[in-house]
Amino acid sequence: MLPPFDPDTGRLPDGEHAASWDEFLDRFGWTTRRRQLLDGLADAVALLGAAGCTRVWLNASFATAKDEPADFDACWDPDGVDLDALDPIFFDFASGRANQKARFGGELFPNVVESDSGLEFAEFFKNERDGGRKGIVVLTIGGPS
Repeated sequence: MLPPFDPDTGRLPDGEHAASWDEFLDRFGWTTRRRQLLDGLADAVALLGAAGCTRVWLNASFATAKDEPADFDACWDPDGVDLDALDPIFFDFASGRANQKARFGGELFPNVVESDSGLEFAEFFKNERDGGRKGIVVLTIGGPS
């Protein structure tokens, strides 16, 4: 079960919070804008799952109490993924990931080391710009059957 948002910050408490896709939809789909973003994320998750991905971490204002997030930031677990079967858009980082944003409504990175911080994206996502920490959501998805 996902914990409540911090009433002062609107963020999830520090850490990784596991959720199924259904739980995630129920918790984060309360506005039309959020449901639009969830539709794009669902497309991305389906493609990742079909290639063998089993986990996706969600971050940014989408994983907060904000009613109208601009987009979502996510990273996916490359372990066990058939990279040759994965849609090339997941490796298209040109122009600020414009093609990913246009297709899915957000950005998706493999969970590898982020160049500026030296941290894997899932860990990097837990850091706020002000130095604080926040929680992120870990979705369990498709993968091998």
